[in-house]
Amino acid sequence: MNHCTGDHCVTCSDEAVAVRVVRLRDGDLADVDVGGGRTEEVSVALVDAEVGDVVLVHAKEAIGLVP
Repeated sequence: MNHCTGDHCVTCSDEAVAVRVVRLRDGDLADVDVGGGRTEEVSVALVDAEVGDVVLVHAKEAIGLVP
């Protein structure tokens, strides 16, 4: 798991970002592909996400599914 580096970070960004779920974890958490070969852990407690879904993430929280 990489920390915030590069041009964008879904953990501390001021805007929502569309990312793909690559792994579901215990405790309503998921690893998401943020591009550039990097993944970040986010909460999926507010959405019904599955591996492969694209979710909109803000402040490390998935806030919606992207159709």
